[in-house]
Amino acid sequence: MKHNNVVPNGHFKKHWQNYVKTWFNQPARKTRRRIARQKKAVKIFPRPTAGPLRPIVHGQTLKYNMKVRAGRGFTLEELKAAGIPKKLAPTIGISVDHRRKNRSLEGLQANVQRLKTYKAKLVVFPRRARKFKAGDSAPEELATATQVQGEYLPIARERPSIELVKVTEEMKSFKAYDKLRVERMNTRHIGARLKKAAEAEKEEKK
Repeated sequence: MKHNNVVPNGHFKKHWQNYVKTWFNQPARKTRRRIARQKKAVKIFPRPTAGPLRPIVHGQTLKYNMKVRAGRGFTLEELKAAGIPKKLAPTIGISVDHRRKNRSLEGLQANVQRLKTYKAKLVVFPRRARKFKAGDSAPEELATATQVQGEYLPIARERPSIELVKVTEEMKSFKAYDKLRVERMNTRHIGARLKKAAEAEKEEKK
């Protein structure tokens, strides 16, 4: 041993075997979850397995507000614009949130369009077999209808596209720092220059 080190005094009497966590039940849990998903799909047939339709909303706070995600439910305003009664919506697989407010016209239009697309593709089964009511789909549509596995109308996040351009001689000769200096100076002197121009105009009129 070189140098002035601490005398080794390791405490190895902590029964480390008692504190080791194992996950030997992981494969069985995976199987159990898969069977539970299959049972749920059978139970809620013919509804989509992912549950009711959710709106497109922006995340909270400055960190996440540029990202879109699935919200809790559609607003009453969105349902009204899409022509869906608020009491009918939950019965045909549309989630409703009466507390949410529409802050922008773009968000409202996007969700109204989402509802209209869903409504156009919707197949409504009758509550009782062979007892059709107004609003139920035709028997031909019911015969060909299949249960949607997974997420329905997934929210597509737009990826920004990068445009590649050829570097020109003009770009190479451009001096960004000099341009910034000039623009900063122009901003600083704009008031004085306007005043000077107004005075010169006044003098000319005399």
